[in-house]
Amino acid sequence: MSLHSQAKAFLDVIRASSKVPFHELGAAKAREQYECRPKEWAPEWVPMSSVDDLMIDSADHSIPLRIYRPYKTGQSLPILVFYHGGGMVIGTLDGYDSLCRQLAKQSGSMIVSVDYRLAPEYKFPSAVEDAFTALKWVFSEAENWGGDPQAVGVAGDSAGGTLAAVVAILARDSEELQQYSELKFQLLIYPATAPMADSNSQYRCAEGFFLERPTILWFHESYIRSEEDRQDFRYAPLIAENHSGLPPTLVLVAGYDPLRDEGVAYAERLQKSGVDVELLEYPDMFHPFVSLAGILDEGRKAITDCAQRVKKYLSVAGQA
Repeated sequence: MSLHSQAKAFLDVIRASSKVPFHELGAAKAREQYECRPKEWAPEWVPMSSVDDLMIDSADHSIPLRIYRPYKTGQSLPILVFYHGGGMVIGTLDGYDSLCRQLAKQSGSMIVSVDYRLAPEYKFPSAVEDAFTALKWVFSEAENWGGDPQAVGVAGDSAGGTLAAVVAILARDSEELQQYSELKFQLLIYPATAPMADSNSQYRCAEGFFLERPTILWFHESYIRSEEDRQDFRYAPLIAENHSGLPPTLVLVAGYDPLRDEGVAYAERLQKSGVDVELLEYPDMFHPFVSLAGILDEGRKAITDCAQRVKKYLSVAGQA
């Protein structure tokens, strides 16, 4: 399938611009450029009943969280823990504020957005450690914020999708979390799952589709400490020895995304392991079209598709 007309128009503008790729800027300037994205690109901003920023303690540092509650209710809300994208190098709570608001409003869930540590200042597995610490906090403390610890899911896009997949495996195997309910759902939006950037889609979509392979390779190199890290499932959840017993899953991929085949492979691995998984592909879109819902109709549709699955699995869990 060819590119959607809106996607093509957007990419034509990007190609004609003087935009410098992230991998040529370095981490600090890449973060600045990322934060300067036009606001009209983002999903529509919608008001919440409340939005709270807080810090939770980890071993030797604090982790920023942002809690979105879409409306006031006398009942506890389902909880979706969200991890932002950015290759483990860029990305912020503010950069995903509008998306989290849309997911909260459309799913009727509390969203807990996690601002994990970034590379290259903090190498693997720092982001994983923060992501899992935040999930443990949600199970133990979110009830005090109006959340239902019996109806918890995880979500993320791109690198955040990687983190969501990893913490789902860690939660399944955690003795510490056995006292709480198991995860009820995972939403993986074009996740990176493989140890190497060598799939067919990595080469087929290597250039010209916003996220380019040289930038992906730079993300990888910025995050790892050594090549041995690539053989750790916390780096590449596709290589985990056991995928059984994971929660129902939605894997969303885009046809013109270098990460497309990794998402498909992960969905297939889950299915073979007996997991209730749905693979949803937008064949005429590119990475990161969901975050461009302000100008892409398919981005808005994808958010609604995701929110509907969140509501389906977490609302049922909360009523159990």
